[in-house]
Parts: sequence; structure tokens; C-alpha cells
Amino acid sequence: MELLCIGLSYRTAPLTVRERLALPGDQQVELLRRLGQAPAEALLISTCNRVELYLASPDVARARQQAREELGRMGGPEVLEQLYEHQGEAALTHLFRVASSLDSMVLGEAQVLGQVKDALEHSQAAGTVHGELSRMFAAAFRCAKRVRTETAIGMAATSMASAAVALASRAWDGLEERTVLVVGAGEMSALAARHLRRAGVGRLVVVNRTLARAEALAAEVGGTARPLEELFTLLASADVVVSGTSSPVPLFTRENVAPVLETRQRPLVMVDLAVPRDIAPEVGSMKQVRMLDVDDIQRFVLENAAARAEEARKAEALVAEEVARFMRERSVREGVPVLSRLRQHADTIARAEVERTLSSLGESLSDKQRKSVEAMARAIINKLLHEPTARLRAVGTAQEDVLLAQVTAELFGLHG
Repeated sequence: MELLCIGLSYRTAPLTVRERLALPGDQQVELLRRLGQAPAEALLISTCNRVELYLASPDVARARQQAREELGRMGGPEVLEQLYEHQGEAALTHLFRVASSLDSMVLGEAQVLGQVKDALEHSQAAGTVHGELSRMFAAAFRCAKRVRTETAIGMAATSMASAAVALASRAWDGLEERTVLVVGAGEMSALAARHLRRAGVGRLVVVNRTLARAEALAAEVGGTARPLEELFTLLASADVVVSGTSSPVPLFTRENVAPVLETRQRPLVMVDLAVPRDIAPEVGSMKQVRMLDVDDIQRFVLENAAARAEEARKAEALVAEEVARFMRERSVREGVPVLSRLRQHADTIARAEVERTLSSLGESLSDKQRKSVEAMARAIINKLLHEPTARLRAVGTAQEDVLLAQVTAELFGLHG
């Protein structure tokens, strides 16, 4: 089984391209089942900043072609132009870096690991993850834990949500006297609400389609909860809007925002944390609106990345250690069964040849002579297999060592 990662992220594709691949849950399951038909395995990570497919397949060329066809069908030719691919050990290294938040828009962001764990659970529920990807992701979580506990990369981290709050605060020179409207009560909106509370926001209002969820979040952060039907009434008195829903279409458009702006004199800061976007792009061109989306947040985060650079170097070293560890363990899993089959294969040949030789020599041989022939056959086998046995037991760190067992099986005809 070969490993393959194929996808795109904020590093390779703008938001306008990424949001084309933002699939609802049922469509994600359908995609996984098309790509993960046994013996192949498939896992999908889909967040606002990345869409990545992880595949394990005995025919990696076919898996790659099928994955590209699916992504191209979903997003069009422009998506295909901005895809990246990692195969074998490179795919493993990429996953470990993603889980450890080294490939995140916000270096050290703890939320990313939870998203990767959710992706594993969803793919397992779809029945498209079995042995190889399960082991691969378990090792990625182990790596992420080491990075979190053995470096200080998370101490200086700014999450997407906290970066959004920092930008909103900068726009108003503080939020202590401001009214902030949080739209949505999911994970991203909840994180933003908690950071807003820490920022000392004057008034915090949580709006959600399900009022009970809005009430639960509002109670946690000291805000008030209102139903979604009151959204544009509340918008008239808001200084900042932070929106992070899972709506497939924009909640805020020029048509529904313009009437609100006519009733107010001060600016409106609108922060869009959603993919697909909650705020239509044309809203940002309206005179009184200052709009920030995830790409704007990325630029802000990059400006503040230097403080985490040293801890990132330590984390990269840990990732390299954990990748080498996984490759050693995989080499053992691949090598030991082949070593056993190789030994059995050689013993079978030796026994057959000994019996043929002894039969041709007749009954004239003594027991001692017969035992000498058998011992000679065993000695030849032991000497012949000494080097292959040593190589298969010597676990390496490179991808070639993982493939050594497969090559040995092919050379000696041990398949099946």
C-alpha cells in the first residue's frame, strides 16, 4: 500500500478557489466512498484553509488519477492547476506537519489537531479508513502531542479566531465600548466569542439559527442570544460582525446590507471566518464597510510569525524523528512476514532436494551420512539467507527500506 496526499491549501490557492471544494457532509461521504473502495483507503480533511485527500492504495497511479478527476469535477480546471501532491514518506511528513500545526495559517494553532481528528472519525464512519491510514493518523497524533508538550509553539500561537479579534480591535482602537455581533455558534464562532470576551468587548450578541445553541454560547461568554430572524435589526447597532457559519450561500449581500447602512453614520467592520464565505465579496466595496476574510487574516498572521520561528525549528526536528519512527515500524510490519515466508520457501526447497538426493543414493548411506547431507543443505540455506535476513531485520529510515520487503517478495516469488 502506497501513501498519497493530494489537495490544496491557503498556501497554493486563494479563497475563491478553496471554497469550490467546500462540500457538505453527505457529499464528503460520497466522495470518500468513491475513492476508498477496498483495498484502497481514503480520508478527507476539509477546513477553511485546506482540502486534502489522503489515500492508501496498492495502485497509487490509479488513485492519483481518480482523485484528480474528482477534484477537477468539483472545482474545475483552475483547481487542478493549484493542487499539490505528496507521495510515500513525503505524504507522511506533510500530514505530521499539518497535525502539528506547522503548515497552518496560524503557526501552532491548536484547533487544527481537532480538525484532523474529526476528519479521521468522519472517514472511519464512512468505512473508508482501515489499517494503513489508521496507523498513519495515530502516529500523526502522537507527533502532534510531542510538539505541543516539548516545544512552546502553542504558547505564542494566535488562532484564526483570535487573529480576527485582534484585527477588529485594531480597526476600532479597542473594543471596550463596542457592540459585536457573533453570527453562528459552531467551533469557529465560539472561539471568536471567547476571544472577544477576553478582549473586554462592550456588548456581545450571539445570533444563531438554533436559539438554544446561541443561548448556551452567550451564557459562557457573558453575552446575549438572539434568533437569526433578528440578524439585520441587530446589524443596525453593531460596530463589528464576526461571522463563521456553515451556510452554503452568503448571509450578507449588498441587497440586505445596504438598507441597514442607510440608517447609520459610523463604519461597520465585518469579519468573515467562513468557507464558503458568509459575506459576499461585493459587500466589502460598500463605502461604510471594512471587510476582512480569511486571506486578510492570513496576511496579519504572517506578520507575526517571527516570534514562533525558533519553536517551529524545534518542532520540525520532532516531526522528522516521528516520521523516521513510523517508517521503521512500517518496515518491520512489511519485513517480518516476508522474512518468515522466505525462510519457509527456502526450507521447502531444501527438504525436497535432500529427499531427491538421498533417494538417488539408495540405502547404502549410513544414518551419519544422511544427517551430513541434511546438515549441508541447512548450512547452504543459512548462508544464502544470511544477508537478506540481516537487511530485512535492519530497519532503516528511508522509503527504500519500506519497499525492500516488497522487492524481496517479488524477487523470490513469495506473493500470496
